[in-house]
Amino acid sequence: MSAIDTILKTVAENQKDAFLKLFQTIEKHIPKGFEPCIAYGMLGFVVPLSIYPKGYYCKAQEPLPFISIAARKNFITFSHMGVYANPELYQWVTTHFPKYSVYKLDIGKSCIRFKKWNEIPLDFIADLVKKMSVQQWIALYEALYLKDQ
Repeated sequence: MSAIDTILKTVAENQKDAFLKLFQTIEKHIPKGFEPCIAYGMLGFVVPLSIYPKGYYCKAQEPLPFISIAARKNFITFSHMGVYANPELYQWVTTHFPKYSVYKLDIGKSCIRFKKWNEIPLDFIADLVKKMSVQQWIALYEALYLKDQ
């Protein structure tokens, strides 16, 4: 059973279509090298250990996380670690989101919450996930999080 099939079993029926479209958009547009998996109870896209054997600094035996999505009771979340780590990318998100959606951006440090899950701006997601390659994410991750190790 694939990661998406496993996670879809936990998604509320009224959210499944939107969640699946979000996953498919990410999968279609994410740069080569990232792989889907289940991480921390969410559907994630990670840098696999075959590409980055050092793994995640908190848990070296786990692949380096990048993007994750989850269905919650009242919203669907999209988390992008590059948005958290790169201020320019965060700025791009906050500046460009209104060009793709009539709804107000609901964002934390890396997590965008979509309360109107049937109206997730998939073109925005497609453009955002294309903005960082595996190599760029590894370099940024190492520069920010492994500088003292």
